[in-house]
Amino acid sequence: MKNMRISIALLAVTTVVFLGSCTKDYITLQPRGQFLSENYYSTPEQAYSALVGVYDVLRKNAGGFENMITMMNAGSDDNYAGGGGASDGAGIQGFSNYTLNANIMPGSFWDDHYQGIFRANVLLSKLPDIQMDDALKARFTAEAKALRATYYFNLVRMFKNVPLILEPLNTANMYDVVQAKPEEVYAQIEKDLTEAIPDLPGILANTATEEGRFTKGAGQAMLGKVYLYENKNELAAAQLAEVNGTPGQTNQYGNHLSDNFADLWVFTNKPNPEGILVARHTDQSNADWGFWGSGADEGNSVNQMVGPRSYSKVAGSDAPDIPSGWSFNVFTDDFINLIKNDPRYNATVLDMNALKAGGKADYIGGYQNTGYFLNKFIPRASDIRKGGGAVELNYQQDDYIIRLADTYLMEAEALGATGARAQALLDAVRARVGLPSVPVSMSAIKTERRLELAGEGHRFFDLVRWGDAAEKLGSRGFVAGKNEIFPIPFRELQGTKLVQNPNY
Repeated sequence: MKNMRISIALLAVTTVVFLGSCTKDYITLQPRGQFLSENYYSTPEQAYSALVGVYDVLRKNAGGFENMITMMNAGSDDNYAGGGGASDGAGIQGFSNYTLNANIMPGSFWDDHYQGIFRANVLLSKLPDIQMDDALKARFTAEAKALRATYYFNLVRMFKNVPLILEPLNTANMYDVVQAKPEEVYAQIEKDLTEAIPDLPGILANTATEEGRFTKGAGQAMLGKVYLYENKNELAAAQLAEVNGTPGQTNQYGNHLSDNFADLWVFTNKPNPEGILVARHTDQSNADWGFWGSGADEGNSVNQMVGPRSYSKVAGSDAPDIPSGWSFNVFTDDFINLIKNDPRYNATVLDMNALKAGGKADYIGGYQNTGYFLNKFIPRASDIRKGGGAVELNYQQDDYIIRLADTYLMEAEALGATGARAQALLDAVRARVGLPSVPVSMSAIKTERRLELAGEGHRFFDLVRWGDAAEKLGSRGFVAGKNEIFPIPFRELQGTKLVQNPNY
């Protein structure tokens, strides 16, 4: 998607609706009449196709160069941007060293989420008039609302001051949009999720074909997370308790902690029972460079981005058999010093320093190289696609937007980091990797989140939420009162009533 305003204008003028998956971005279509909005949304099949289009934007978590995981990692104290050089991705580099401004802010972090919101708004406006089973219609409505809430949650966390658009825009009103107060956006997120949860399925009927779709548990987990970000801790704890059940046991929706932490990152483990909301990827889209990042590629781009450059394994060694990558999101020495004696170290970190010193493998160090790479997302040679398209764009590892260990630790935090249940939740996360109990406290929960969720895109948001960002990131250039949020991309301000965020 090139630009939110341009795409909305085009749709308003041509009334072309194109919400499919694995295809070129809808703004490039020429109107041919067969998908006019007044006659397209008339069957359950067309409604489902439109719903798939709303889901497509979940790929933003790990799809394309400008994905949520590598971007948010880059601005944390756990990772550097890395890559090929100081100019390898101006936006990700600018966020990593806190020189980000409106001119280099990647527009897709704004555009892509509003693309998903636009699609959800159109579908929600059409569903009431579609002749289809009432229960199916209710589910589609619930999924569209849950997705809209998810996209708004990302937007308000990243930009804070964003427009709240709940109806399809047209050429008469698109340039009159203004920003809403953050609390209004959060109220709508709560409303969408609260209305969606009752009509979402508790357990998917067919995980092979439906994995990645919103369930009741995913809706409750997202709502609990939203409440936590609003400091509504009692409400957060109640929602998350519905998801978590008895710590360490299978919950009411069939989720449980994976027995082996390392198994979470094996690309063939689909679905993994720890995943609550998962973005799916495939090696079958035949994605090539001509449409990388456009929404047409369905591979996991983080896989390619975080691997060591020019990796080569010495014949006969026990070094991992992995493809070469682009060396983004290398770990900081500070993080390595924290995790080096933790049981999750090997699953989290690929230590190229040790492999090279031992004569087992070699590589070329990239920008900000520390020798420590994000092993959770480095693909194995067995993950290389068998079909067409570029190898680099067709990795199939799914990524977790929310997983059970995350909700355990969020609930423990919402409980005030005190009491028997908070202790049990923390203990369950540690026991899974063979660690003993430690007294529950906010400090213990913060450390556990850092170790458990390393490299998954959560750390920056956690630091901001806790008020710890200035202390932890000040040496990187973080300025309190400014860098908690992104600048609004420059192009979004041109010819509109939108106002730039403070101090940008």
